[in-house]
Amino acid sequence: MKSLLLTLQAAVSEALVAAFGDELADTDPLVAATNNPKFGDYQANVALSLSKKLKMSPRAIAEKIIAHLQIDSISETPQIAGPGFINFTIKPSYLASLLGEVQQSDRLGIEQVEPIKKVIVDFSSPNIAKEMHVGHLRSTIIGDSIARVLEFCGYDVLRLNHVGDWGTQFGMLIAYLREVYPEALTTADALDIGDLVTLYKKAKVRFDEDAEFQDTARNEVVKLQEGATDSRHTWKLLCEQSRREFQAIYDLLDIELTERGESFYNPFLENIVRELDKQELLEKDAGAKCVFLEGFTNKDGEPLPLIVQKSDGGFNYATTDLAAINYRVKEDHANKIIYVTDAGQANHFAAVFQVAKKANILPESVKVVHVPFGLVLGEDGKRIKTRSGETFKLKDLLDDAVKQARKDLENRLEEEKRTETEEFIQNAAQVVGISAVKYADLSQNRTSDYKFSYDKMLSLKGNTAPYLLYAYVRPQGVSRKGNIDYSQLSSENIVLAEESELTLAKHLLQLTDVIKEVEQDLLPNRLCQYLFELSQKFNQFYDRCDILKAEEPQRTSRLILSDVTARTLKLGLSLLGIPVLERM
Repeated sequence: MKSLLLTLQAAVSEALVAAFGDELADTDPLVAATNNPKFGDYQANVALSLSKKLKMSPRAIAEKIIAHLQIDSISETPQIAGPGFINFTIKPSYLASLLGEVQQSDRLGIEQVEPIKKVIVDFSSPNIAKEMHVGHLRSTIIGDSIARVLEFCGYDVLRLNHVGDWGTQFGMLIAYLREVYPEALTTADALDIGDLVTLYKKAKVRFDEDAEFQDTARNEVVKLQEGATDSRHTWKLLCEQSRREFQAIYDLLDIELTERGESFYNPFLENIVRELDKQELLEKDAGAKCVFLEGFTNKDGEPLPLIVQKSDGGFNYATTDLAAINYRVKEDHANKIIYVTDAGQANHFAAVFQVAKKANILPESVKVVHVPFGLVLGEDGKRIKTRSGETFKLKDLLDDAVKQARKDLENRLEEEKRTETEEFIQNAAQVVGISAVKYADLSQNRTSDYKFSYDKMLSLKGNTAPYLLYAYVRPQGVSRKGNIDYSQLSSENIVLAEESELTLAKHLLQLTDVIKEVEQDLLPNRLCQYLFELSQKFNQFYDRCDILKAEEPQRTSRLILSDVTARTLKLGLSLLGIPVLERM
């Protein structure tokens, strides 16, 4: 189903050509939904932008556009406001016909992209031998939501987890384990992840202070890179142990990923350096092989290099990222590659993308996008940490959210004198707790930092997951109370008369445009805002309009509004990685 916004944009574009000729065929009609009902439902500002070009007043241009508009079945007579704005008020009968189409559609009227394109979303990316912490939260859930939206839109999405499973840290850890805990080098599960992290920290201190240990650790790296059997065996044990811990978090968050860590690209690194050398892009700087970048300078104004091979012959993150791009283009056949990482890596990716384009590793036909995000802060406005000052472990944060959600639920049940089964309480607490954490993050513009507060994110009021989940429960309650099968409702006689009915219907019909925005701009908070406003509009409708007690045809119309609202909330929340509850 073509969106109402696109329909009006097309109509204004056709009127422009009819009124002023083909030279305006590519002119943006500048049609958008209005924020204030007194200006109608949609507004076109194109007349103001054309005044200088056409040497006419904006109002005169607007009058000519209106004279050539063919939208009698869609809109009331368009009105000119102010200096030349064209305001459109959509006819209730047209809204009703579109709402009927949405209700009859399995996808709520949203079309899939054609042709299907391959998109890679690179997100989460924790490091082996380290626990996932709150810093991994944003990459994981933002990346998952972006992948869900693109999958729903019809893209062929490959979700990649570029874990840190290679490099100096493994030589350091293996060398230390050989000394203090040799059983861990040969026995699976000899250590749990917490012990492994503690030992890693001790190994790092030793590495920083002991030159002899540094040499031992570097030799372990060489052995690992050369494929020494015992080193590879130990490395695999460490990876497997971490992988199981990561998976427990991903299961809790309902995240699907294909792991392809740094080690995967190790066999291709030398070829990358050879290719850069062949294209005469490499320069030596302090013994390292580098590519000097355009637009990147140090504080003295001197060009900055991207190091692709260190003076000791080792490779670094940039080399791996170039090899990854090469593989994703040639082997995965990606049309677009999306990297979801913190904003601090923006310069790194800008540099890597520049070199990849210079070396023809990244062709013009493949788009690469860095999706940056800000920090998770405590309520004091500083980086969120535990009371002891440690980085907050992600598992602890999620467990605490579920515990807090359960406490709130049990208090509410006691106040309402309700009795529920243990299974109901545990499931509801799990869904609400995890959803609250996800939604609190996704509802922020990802480029901003945000303050983490259990009290705010678990509130039943405001822009929170519990508020949206409760809005979904209401139409489900109507269905149960009236013994209504929403799927059997006929959309032939939809009647929209009350203001709250019209407001709700208009908002429901903007879903296509919102999902299109998220698909293009990769900002899930726009979907969150839409769902929050939908919940508000439904609650106003629910409070002001009788549903089950209404006479026909209003009764069926209002049931259809309830059904489409519930389905829209369920779909929208699913694209955020949030399941619904039928009762709360």
